[in-house]
Amino acid sequence: MRNVAHHAVDPEATPSPAETGLDVFFSIADAWSLTSDQQITLLGSPARSTFFKWKKERGTISIDTQERISHVVSIYKALNILFPEPERGKSWLRQPNQYFDGTSALDVMLAGKVGDISAVRGYLDAQRGG
Repeated sequence: MRNVAHHAVDPEATPSPAETGLDVFFSIADAWSLTSDQQITLLGSPARSTFFKWKKERGTISIDTQERISHVVSIYKALNILFPEPERGKSWLRQPNQYFDGTSALDVMLAGKVGDISAVRGYLDAQRGG
């Protein structure tokens, strides 16, 4: 989980779905070495100022962004199941894939639509038998 020392956290409070989802997303983005532009695309292309506010302070996210994060988390989990070594999963994400007509899964996801991210999730779910 991401270190959020700069973000005041009340241990008695339940984090909002936006805080939890964004924390997990940013941890995955770090693990995958995604650029800010790639992260923005995966989150649904919010304004750059909104994106950087989310990184610093979190904030409210749309249902669309929540769905995108859910798919990214599922992709991350599937990769960890299929490839116990994190670097192999990260590498798979960037390699050309026959199933995606020679395009990498990351490039498919970066086409920008929720359906593109969902397609990668569906492929991985099928590969792991889920």
